[in-house]
Amino acid sequence: MSPRTNDSEADEQPVVAAQPDVTDLTPAPSVPEATDTDAGQQAAAEADANEQAVVEADPGQPAAAEADPGQPAAAGSDARERAAAGSGVDERVAAVRRAAAAGRRWRATRFAGSALLLAVALTGGAIAFGAARDGGGVSVAAAASAVSPELLAGGSLDASIASLQAHLRGQPRDYGGWATLGLAYVEQARTKGDPARYPQAEKALDRSLQLAPDNDQALAGRAALAAARHDFSGALTSADAALKQNPYSERALCSRIDALVELGRYADAAKAADTADARHPGVPVFTRYAYVHELRGDVTTARRVLEQALATAKSPGDIAYVAGQLGQLAWNQGDYKAALGHYARALAADENYLPALEGRARAQTASGDRAGAVKGMENVVSRYPLPGPLVELGELYEARGAEGDLARARDQYALVDAWIALARANGVDADLDTALAAADHGNHASALRAARAEWARRHTVHTADALAWALHVNGLDQEALPYARQATATGYHNAAFLYHRGMIERATGHAEDARTHLTAALRLNPGFSPLGARTARSALKSLEAAR
Repeated sequence: MSPRTNDSEADEQPVVAAQPDVTDLTPAPSVPEATDTDAGQQAAAEADANEQAVVEADPGQPAAAEADPGQPAAAGSDARERAAAGSGVDERVAAVRRAAAAGRRWRATRFAGSALLLAVALTGGAIAFGAARDGGGVSVAAAASAVSPELLAGGSLDASIASLQAHLRGQPRDYGGWATLGLAYVEQARTKGDPARYPQAEKALDRSLQLAPDNDQALAGRAALAAARHDFSGALTSADAALKQNPYSERALCSRIDALVELGRYADAAKAADTADARHPGVPVFTRYAYVHELRGDVTTARRVLEQALATAKSPGDIAYVAGQLGQLAWNQGDYKAALGHYARALAADENYLPALEGRARAQTASGDRAGAVKGMENVVSRYPLPGPLVELGELYEARGAEGDLARARDQYALVDAWIALARANGVDADLDTALAAADHGNHASALRAARAEWARRHTVHTADALAWALHVNGLDQEALPYARQATATGYHNAAFLYHRGMIERATGHAEDARTHLTAALRLNPGFSPLGARTARSALKSLEAAR
């Protein structure tokens, strides 16, 4: 997707004050208030104020003078709104730098300053974020676009949202329009890395269900929203409810697979993928089908299905997404040349596609192009300061070791804390992100608390690995070992998991097993982490010397 603070700090979330409810914001004065012209529509008239708040005063709705239809208004500050709208990437770069400076005063400020600055930094540019990542945070598995292809086919998601907003001002009782707007807000939150959009999605979906209870579009939207917030049990419930209304709902079928994967129910996820493929084959289903096979160690099938999906992809968004997935799959297997080729294909379709930009930087690192990797990752976090890229950039700085790099790395890790505080303030479960980043770059006790909390909710290979590693860094290796074994039990090809298991086996006196798994990690993907790979090689050398 990781605070290095104690839980009392994390629980105090002053960032809530920086994200006021949309109903408290004043609508853009240049947009006329919609009127209900239908006689006898008292319910619609009573709902006007709430509808206008969601349509006109949400973080995705600009004043008329702004050029970017997706540029959110900063909370309560006209000056900041104009600055964010007018200066584009430069403003976001400045915001990241200000937040990094605030990170050095982290303990004193208790999140507020840097989190507010991060909220400004999170407002720019449309990307498509959602590829499953390994080694720097975990997002929803194979989370292809939550929005209908019809909405995205016209180009900019921001422009599509603006069109939907305009439509709903004139037709406020269009429940399908509200459901589509809710899904679009989920996608906008996902692609911009800004969880502040989730409350707007929730309001729009609730309005759709008020107008048409149990409509499958809104129920599927609720499933997508719950998954985006990492409430996978809720996602499964909503997906099942949507499928009861419409067994062929692509969105609900896909959300059901995602939820089962993220709950660790891999056999059920495989059955759900088969069902989805039979009912509604297409790119969103194909990519999920591939990921289920990858999680079970069947890389050959995963690659074949993704190649078939790419051959059928038509829109730039679909091409970028599937090519990015192929790049990630190749990178996981240590095939950096193939990975760079797939990422190039993705970026040819969408030059701002975050997973491809980030993946290309990781492949450049592993290929020895450290300068290109640092430049590329700096470009990513300057526009989209999300936890995964922030941690990766920090580790690149640490590995480079130039003057000032350690301070630069600490700045990136501090920004992860700010993002997670913002995510929690908007209803996102961020315990897995906390555990992964804090175990390597922060408060070990916080990492363990977060990992235990996540494991209590769901048993996946990713949560098993996170808990194992958090136990290890806290010196609890005997307790960690069964979780490390569980993380690798499905056959999933993940060098970071193998590295973690090998280090835990070394700490528990299983020297031969440690050699086996550390060697396997470096053979599978020798550049899996700038710091982890270096540690793995050092540990192997020590084990060999002790023979």
